[in-house]
Amino acid sequence: MKITIIGAGNMGGAIARGLAKGSIFAENEITCTAAGNATLQKLGAEHPQMNLTTDNVQAVAGADIILFAVKPWLMKEVIDQVKPYLAPDRSQLYISVAAGIPCQQLEEWIESYNVIRVIPNTAIEIGRSMTFISASDLSMPQMKLAEQIFSELGNTMVVPESQLAACTALASCGIAFAMRYIQASAQGGVEIGIKASDAQRIVEHTMIGAAELLLAKGTHPATEIDKVTTPGGITIRGLNEMEHAGFTSAVIRGLKECVR
Repeated sequence: MKITIIGAGNMGGAIARGLAKGSIFAENEITCTAAGNATLQKLGAEHPQMNLTTDNVQAVAGADIILFAVKPWLMKEVIDQVKPYLAPDRSQLYISVAAGIPCQQLEEWIESYNVIRVIPNTAIEIGRSMTFISASDLSMPQMKLAEQIFSELGNTMVVPESQLAACTALASCGIAFAMRYIQASAQGGVEIGIKASDAQRIVEHTMIGAAELLLAKGTHPATEIDKVTTPGGITIRGLNEMEHAGFTSAVIRGLKECVR
């Protein structure tokens, strides 16, 4: 099975690197394109058996799966460029990782119903993405293949297209929100006497531990919070001060702003 990734920039390149480490595609079954040679040279240095080209038309020939990882405003232009060279019966699977372009629009541009939208986040680079998969028809057979592919790059969830924007806010924008908390907490650590590099490392591992604790036990965050908020203790004082400053409200407001 062969896959072509059109647009091997940050996201497309991360997907290609992840697939090359997985079990579904051999390295020489992955083709990537980019507008410039510098991007391809970097990818080729890491994965010398990968097929790399600046020619999108050449790249789609013989591909079983074509993954479009270009910017949303370039999507129609790129599809129009390669459309005459797609399988005449449109039997290939077409995957878009571009935000904001609905399946119906992609189906019209490609002239195929074999279209799936996939929204990963930047943690796909290390195989820890929270990836959402959607299509006009969630029961289409290719959905299982898409889940199988992206499950090698982290966690996946099939959702109705109507929920993609909200899921993107939680997981894709959410990466930036989590980074901002890490940054702020590390800065606070410096203010209370911890060396900057140590403070960041402490916060990073604390975040990992908190997430893995919830995933392992399946508990609600409030349950785990209760275990460390002893009466009159320092944790509840810190939490209450954050709430007085609008912590929970700010997070919710930020998420709602993402889907306006």
